[in-house]
Formats: sequence, C-alpha cells, structure tokens
Amino acid sequence: MSPWGTAREEVERQVFTVVDLETTGLDPSEARITEIAAVRLRGTDRLGEFATLVAPGVPIPEFITELTGISDDLVAGAPPLRLVLPALSQFADGAILVAHNAPFDVGFLRAASLACAHPWPDFPVVDTLALARALLPPGTVPNMRLGTLARFFDAPVDPTHRALADARATAHVLRACIGRMHDSGRHELSDLLSLGRPRVLPRQTAPNG
Repeated sequence: MSPWGTAREEVERQVFTVVDLETTGLDPSEARITEIAAVRLRGTDRLGEFATLVAPGVPIPEFITELTGISDDLVAGAPPLRLVLPALSQFADGAILVAHNAPFDVGFLRAASLACAHPWPDFPVVDTLALARALLPPGTVPNMRLGTLARFFDAPVDPTHRALADARATAHVLRACIGRMHDSGRHELSDLLSLGRPRVLPRQTAPNG
C-alpha cells in the first residue's frame, strides 16, 4: 500500500463531532446559548446526533426569535447549560471538534463552561470556514457562508438557523472539503488540521450575570 493510501485511511477512520449553536447574540461574554446540536461521524458514517434546546436564563431578543424561531416559550422547559454541557462533552469525547466559523461556537462553549464550572475538554478543532477558504479557488463561490457552501456542495439539508440542521449541513461541507483535500494530493490528518485551523480562538471568559 502506498504511503498516501495509509494516510488517507487515517483521515477516513477519524471521528469528528460537528457542532452548531444558536444564541441570544454574538458576544459570548454577554449573550447566552439557546440551542446546541452535534453530529458525530466517521468517514461517511453518521454515528449519532445530539440536539437540545437550552434555557438561556435571559429573555430572547425579538430579532433572534424572528431569525431562528426560538422563543422564550419554546425554551421554557429546556434544561440549563449546567446539565447540557457534560452530556455534550461525553458525546464529543475522543473526536475532533468541527464547526463553521469555529471561533464563534468554541468561544461560546468555553465561556459557558467557565460560567458553569464545567471543565471544557481541549478538543482539536477544524473550522470548515477556514477549510473551504483554503481549498476553493477564489471566485468559486460568492461568499463562505454556510448556506452558500451547503448549496455549492449539494448538501441534502439547508441551513435554517436551527442547530441540528446547521450541524448536518456543516458535516456535509466537511466531507466535501475532505474530498477536495484528497483531490489536491494532501492526505494526512495533519493536512486537515492545518488547512482547517481556526483563526485565534477567543480566551475562556465567563458571561456576565
């Protein structure tokens, strides 16, 4: 077997957990998480899914409800983050964490973990935004939004600003980008981690309040 074949198999055997969040705003030091979803996969095999609404403990702004459909009434009976985070950590255990624009999602998860006194595991992280920028020639797509990439790669699900749909779409973009990476002659797991390296992840800071 050629060396690249062995390296490619390592990538295909790797377990990834693709995560997506919905929040009350953009700043993890002020906003709160309202929904978390994750898709766990190895190669083309989906190993499981995790999805839950989260009680944010603050009112959800009207414009967020209009964007996501997540309202105060919808999260009234949802579990708090202190119960959700350990379950998410267990679901993602042993995997490479993947997100589209990973600094946003990881920043919120780190801040939430600090606020809940829950140690957040130091997962390796792949950002599909960085990955697509590295692998798609300039001008291939009009922008690098998740919806644009999902349509370009013919994802079977459209991102809808709901966590599970967006995590599923991100998982499809990840698989498509891995295919592009192999087509470009790069087959190592280290290539994937390098191409998908997020820009500097935010420090772990707790939300106010």
